[in-house]
Parts: sequence; C-alpha cells; structure tokens
Amino acid sequence: MAVTSQQIADAAGVSRGTVDRALNNRGRINPEVAERVRRIAKEMGYQPNRAGRALVMSRRAIKIGVIIQPKTPFMGKVMEGAIEAKKEVEQMGAEVLIREIESMDVDQTINTMQELKEAGCNGIAVVPAEDERVRNTIDAFAAEHIPVVTINCDIQGSKRICFIGPDALQGGRVAAGLMAEILPKDSRVLMISGYPTNNSNKNRISGFSEELVSCREDIKLLDVQYAFEDDRMSEMITKGMLKEYDDIGGIYLSASGVQGVCKALEELGMTGRVKVISNDLTDQNKQFLREGKVQFLLGQEGHRQGYEPVQILFNKLFYGNEREAEFTYTEISIKTKYNLV
Repeated sequence: MAVTSQQIADAAGVSRGTVDRALNNRGRINPEVAERVRRIAKEMGYQPNRAGRALVMSRRAIKIGVIIQPKTPFMGKVMEGAIEAKKEVEQMGAEVLIREIESMDVDQTINTMQELKEAGCNGIAVVPAEDERVRNTIDAFAAEHIPVVTINCDIQGSKRICFIGPDALQGGRVAAGLMAEILPKDSRVLMISGYPTNNSNKNRISGFSEELVSCREDIKLLDVQYAFEDDRMSEMITKGMLKEYDDIGGIYLSASGVQGVCKALEELGMTGRVKVISNDLTDQNKQFLREGKVQFLLGQEGHRQGYEPVQILFNKLFYGNEREAEFTYTEISIKTKYNLV
C-alpha cells in the first residue's frame, strides 16, 4: 500500500500542509523540519503521485537552466545539489539544463545565459560575476518573464527573484573572530581571495578585515591577494609573501586555494606555526583540518545552494508560487579537527 502524506505527517509530528511544503519545497518552513520530513518520507518508502503532474506538465513545458562556475571542489558540492534537484523535477516532466563555465568571466556568463534562453529555458539559476552587464542581462530576462535566481554570490539591485547562498559579510566576521583568538601579538595576516568579480569573496574579505581590525588593534593586515581559485597561484602568493614578511602569523582564504597554501607552508616548514582559516567542507579541506594544516573551516551548505534554486524556479513556473524571502542565507558552520563528523 502506498505511503500517504498523512502517515508521514503523523510520524513526523507535523501537519499535512507542512509535509506538502517540505516534499515540494514550497512555502515557508524551518529547514530542520523540512529535512526531518524528507528523511522520514524516504525511510517510509514514500513515492509521490507524479502521473497526474506529468500530464499537466506535458501541456506546459518547463525548462530550467543552471550556470555554475568555476570548477572547484566547493562548486562540485553545488553541482551535486543541482543534479539531485534536476532528477526530482524531471520526474515531473520538467527539463533542467546545467552548464559549467570555466571562470567568473562576464562574457561567458552572459553568453551562457543567452544560450539557455535560446534553448527554451524559462527560468535561470546562475552563479553571477559582479558586473553591470550581468545585472542588465538579468533585468532584461525579468522583462521577458524569465525569472532568475542568483546562487552563492548576489547582484543586489538587479531584478533577480531571490538569492540563495551565504551571508558572506557575516562569514568574514566569524573568521576574523576566530583568527583574533589564535594569533600571537603583533602578527601580520595575509588575505587570499578568489575573483575580484565575485561578490561573496569581496564581502567575506570586507567582513574579515573590518572585524579583525576592530577587535585586535595590534594586528597588521596585508593587502588582499587574488588567486583566482587556483592552487598554484595561492602557493606562489603564500611563498612570496612569507619571504617578504617574516611576521605573518595567519592566512585567511575567502575562496578556494587551500591546497596551495598548505603545500607552501609545508615546504617552508611553517605548518601549524602560521594559522590558516578557510571556507568549505570539501573532503580535501577536511583532511587538511584533521592533519592540523588548517585550524578552522567555515561551512556554507554547498549542496543546498545547488538544490534549492532549481526547486524554487520549478515551483514558480509550475505552481505559480512567488518567493516570499529575497535572501535565503545558508548556515555558517564552524569546524575544527575535533568536531568533524
């Protein structure tokens, strides 16, 4: 006998309406409650009735485009979330086209958005480069009734329907608070970022530098260096700056590049002496944390950043659901080698 939504509601101790919102990712619901409902539904073997929905979908084509950039371990987590959502909505007759582009290049971003529109996509989720031309493209899509969701980094002031990703400014402040606790007196701090056109990277650096200066007046911040999500570049930056400044006590990375930093510190015999704080709970980063090469990692729910935008666009295009929240911030989690799961 098929499992009903009422049975799931009884098992989870919630209403049928809450079950419907959790399983269809629509409306406002506590993320922890939604996760519990989905887990219980999976354990009970729940299979939604997709036949009727697929019949409706056959009369109303829904095609969603997703643009993810660049290729990094963290964006791999975002990709996994997008692929999971793709499988779910395609079971109900929609189609999801996922495109990876190599960098935060403005022209590539705009060209890929246009390509997806020409392919018939009537909703777009994108990790955008911060540029006026990208903003104008989003606004032009909105004028054509093609909703856009921004992922991971935002373009505020544009006509995108919402943003899914980290509160980067607050994430930078959290990293600064941690760095302030572990740095010796009168240290210098090296900040390594990704792309200058990535709004989240920029906000993390701003939050980090402002907070660290306010709580540790003895700390000297070096000018931010850009590694463009490249480990070789972050390695070269680290080696060069450590040779120039022998009092660097901490390194903060607002983006990918941890492997390069750890390699440089190991070759210079400075592992553990120079404290490292970075983002993203990738497998490799977690191994560096276990080995003591990194002192803190900040998580930002990469899988969720890929999964939710696809569901939001599907629910808008299929059900007509309007997004109530302009910003959906993913959780900032703090990990040390002692609390890794």
